[in-house]
Amino acid sequence: MQFSENWLRSLVDTNLDSEALSHALTMAGLEVEEMQPVAASFSKVVVARIVSAEKHPDADRLQVCKVDVGLAEPLQIVCGAANARAGLLAPCAMVGAELPGFSIKQAKVRGVESFGMMCSSKELGLTAEATGLLELDSDAVVGQDIREHLDLNDHLFTLKLTPNRSDCLSITGIARDVGAITGAATRFEAISPVAVALPQTKNVTVAEQAACPRYAGRLVAGINAKAATPAWMVKRLERSGLRSISAVVDITNYVLLALGQPMHAFDAAKLNGDINVRFAKTGEPLELLNDATIELKADDLVIADAQGAVALAGIMGGKPTSVSDETVDVFLESAFFVPSVIAGKARRLGLSTDSSYRFERGVDFGNTRNALEYATALILQICGGSAGAVTEVLGALPVRQAVQLRMPRLVSVLGIPFAQEKVAQLLSQLGFAYTVAGDVFTVTPPSYRFDITIEEDLIEEVARLHGYDHIPATAPVAALSMLAAPERQLHLNQVRDTLVAAGYQEVVTYSFVDESWERDLLGNHTPIKLKNPIASNLSVMRTSLWGGLLDTLGYNLNRKQDRAYLFEIGAVFHQADGAYQETARISGLAYGSAKPEQWAVGNTEVDFFDVKANVSALVGQECSYEKAEHSALHPGQTARILLNGKAIGWLGKLHPKWQQHYDLPKSAYLFELDANAALNRQLPAYQEVSKLLPIRRDVAIVLDETIAAEAVLSTIRKANIPLLLDVALFDLYQGKGIADNKKSLALSVLMHDTQKTLTDSDADTVITNLLQLLQNNFDAALRN
Repeated sequence: MQFSENWLRSLVDTNLDSEALSHALTMAGLEVEEMQPVAASFSKVVVARIVSAEKHPDADRLQVCKVDVGLAEPLQIVCGAANARAGLLAPCAMVGAELPGFSIKQAKVRGVESFGMMCSSKELGLTAEATGLLELDSDAVVGQDIREHLDLNDHLFTLKLTPNRSDCLSITGIARDVGAITGAATRFEAISPVAVALPQTKNVTVAEQAACPRYAGRLVAGINAKAATPAWMVKRLERSGLRSISAVVDITNYVLLALGQPMHAFDAAKLNGDINVRFAKTGEPLELLNDATIELKADDLVIADAQGAVALAGIMGGKPTSVSDETVDVFLESAFFVPSVIAGKARRLGLSTDSSYRFERGVDFGNTRNALEYATALILQICGGSAGAVTEVLGALPVRQAVQLRMPRLVSVLGIPFAQEKVAQLLSQLGFAYTVAGDVFTVTPPSYRFDITIEEDLIEEVARLHGYDHIPATAPVAALSMLAAPERQLHLNQVRDTLVAAGYQEVVTYSFVDESWERDLLGNHTPIKLKNPIASNLSVMRTSLWGGLLDTLGYNLNRKQDRAYLFEIGAVFHQADGAYQETARISGLAYGSAKPEQWAVGNTEVDFFDVKANVSALVGQECSYEKAEHSALHPGQTARILLNGKAIGWLGKLHPKWQQHYDLPKSAYLFELDANAALNRQLPAYQEVSKLLPIRRDVAIVLDETIAAEAVLSTIRKANIPLLLDVALFDLYQGKGIADNKKSLALSVLMHDTQKTLTDSDADTVITNLLQLLQNNFDAALRN
């Protein structure tokens, strides 16, 4: 929200200077993002009239001018501007003037004395380019300081408003808040109904009163649409970031800036029949003021006449019914649209308008009629004409529920004592109606304060008006004690440390993702859609962290980083039975060489087993894997991650079609774990360590090729064969000497006894028991 400081000061009588006012606004929650003067610093420039302009004797393009600057005698000034002529009023920089970038001195120009310089807007630093002298209005007073005449001792304030402060999207709202902050008196212009001099009216029907609880309109006939917009209005519009278009359009924009009420003016002659506020028909066309023709959807609220939609409610008017220089009769519209009906529609259409920005956040429904009367009065004043009666349709307007403010709660939250009289004063400065019973204020927020709904909102109002910098910084007094850390639960920082030690780098990506990611990569055809996405490619909530990791990988590859080990710890979102669920996940991606480039290690690409080792180190010995299929992963290199027999995640190589889709030169390997499950640990149990040497025996068994080695090892470990310390797989063989559909697994078997040295007989017994176990469970036989 940009506005002129002088406009603001015309509405509120504060004695704060510009810097102090900026600080007061920021400390009260209306952050001043930027404050800059409307013009560069310059001095000794006055309004001047060219009395005469004669051709320079030695230069074709120069003129010798006699210039009246309000002194006893005119000054002689040599000027090269094409529009310099007798009778012209323009700025004149006198000798000694300091202009942006240079000074004015007495000089000779081609042999003729010159005592100053006639100025264009460029010399004054008002514009980047200029084609001639800055021509001033005929009412300019000769000799007056040009800064005073053009109101250049002004500043442009730009506020960075939070979405809840829609009441400050107008100069009136800002002035009201400045009055509340500083206690200064406000002086708002009284708005009275205009005299009705036109018998004609236009019927209005609101088919969707739940979406448009208030709609007011009136005819204004016989206007002069070519009338010039007054200079004071043009100045205020331009200093608020809007350009002047035409008198009628400028008036509606001015009312928007002044009162915060978006308005629209239709050319009444171009309307067919009555006005109807309704939802659009699917596919109904509408040509907007920006020349774009859109196809409306069923949830788009429109203003329509007998032939169809003529405006997109709360966003933009239609071009066929817009006002022009030939317009004679206008139909003025002022309405209140429910924010939820307007929210997101402009963004969906790629639009951003001042109207939608305000309606999405909430417009003062108590000011709808006043804005219409004000705009009518300005049109009659500037363009002439006569006004008809107001046609208004009222539905169920929002109810401003009373909110209670308890004094003990206020003191408890802010931590400083407050007198009840002080709170009453601050609420009065805000314009809040209230009653007091004991130490409880019951406050009814005004129609323009949509953000006051709970007690904490009122506490915030008291705090910001009292001044955050007046609340002392007091150290809290509390007993601090270390919380017990459960041994079975790891902290996420330990997970981060493990992955960083393995060479991974943590990234943080958006929880919003492209709908195509969910549909194609994860097979999710019913993602959680956002009602108001920040971008079209971030329209749904993610159910996996992989999309963000792959996007980050692409970003790195585009910047010539050909090795990327990434991980993210974040939330994913699902919906089931109409409820939303949020789950924490640990996800990782490995791409490129297995080790950083160095002379002592060959350039070996990362593979499935490298990432599997990282996952096992993360989860622990209880982790196991089983073959599975996933839409995003390679059919032959995909595994479910199991913890104590329960599935907790996925591990695998990116599917070749997605490798091609993401234009990846090499394969990427991915894993994802349920964070809560992965953080659980079994407590370590002490086992006596033998002082005697263990015995190792290698055993090769033949079994069906469909049996997973993991199942064999798991079965052996669970059997708790006496004296068996550990068993590991060290070779897999299929080929000559092994029957079809069979495979050979070579196992290393470690045995020990903590009390005595094992004999060959003891070792033979262990191996016999092991082979018997494998034969019973897997029909495995000792390989010959």
